[in-house]
Amino acid sequence: MKTNAVPALALREIPVLSAITQNACALNATMSTTTSATTRQFCQISEANGVREICLNEPKTRNALSLGMMNEILNALKQTWEDTNLRCIIISSTGPIWSSGHDLKELVPERSEEQQRAVFEKLTEIIYNIRKAPVPVLAKVNGVVAAGGVQLVASCDIIVCSEKSSFITPSANFGVFASTPAVAMTRVMSHSKCLDMLMTGHPISAREAYVQGMVSRVVPNEELDAEIVKIVDAIKHKSRSVLALGKEFFYQQLELTLDEAYKQGAKKMTENLKLNDSKEGLRSFMEKRKPVWSHL
Repeated sequence: MKTNAVPALALREIPVLSAITQNACALNATMSTTTSATTRQFCQISEANGVREICLNEPKTRNALSLGMMNEILNALKQTWEDTNLRCIIISSTGPIWSSGHDLKELVPERSEEQQRAVFEKLTEIIYNIRKAPVPVLAKVNGVVAAGGVQLVASCDIIVCSEKSSFITPSANFGVFASTPAVAMTRVMSHSKCLDMLMTGHPISAREAYVQGMVSRVVPNEELDAEIVKIVDAIKHKSRSVLALGKEFFYQQLELTLDEAYKQGAKKMTENLKLNDSKEGLRSFMEKRKPVWSHL
């Protein structure tokens, strides 16, 4: 496929899903008339009713994860975590290619080793901060996701994609094994399917990604926005402090032995019961009323 896009590790073989034409950055606009939006060089950032949306907005480069793009994602991701009004972060994109992966121009042999390493380390930093964020981070996918894009999507807390989405790690075709995407992929899907994708470069459909555990939900393209709204609404009806505590421990226990995970889990649940919102939740259950969260 001919294109004037900046070359990226997620390559020329990616088919364009021309049927996907909706502007994914418009979600917050459908949720509130008081949306605060900022268009930057690579991303559009909007926030309304406790929901921050980080929209990859450079379709001419197939939303390549250049250092500039990743810096904007990271900065928007880390903003105002202390604000208890923030309840959820969504990462979305415009165009038929959700993300084509790293910008190949930043990885060519003419670039220094330090420069090349910085590219991979920047995406790793984003992923660490997705885990550290005190609110759920959702990926809203409505197109082709490739290479480093797969790494980013697979690292989000909840991943929702349209039926027309697909996932591909084809960089071995160009002499680069997708080692960093493999780190994220092997933690959410079977090793054999992961290696199938990495070694053949063959894409998998949204349904296959769901079966393999890479994505949380798959919906018809026209229902994607509504599904995201439904998930966000469910999150906003929970205590922020309870979800923050639970998310932090969820990722911590993945690194523990089963015995140690259960020991630490019991301690964490006891800690949970000391939260103001936990006390309120239990009281409201006994009193058969809706809880009034303080998010403390």
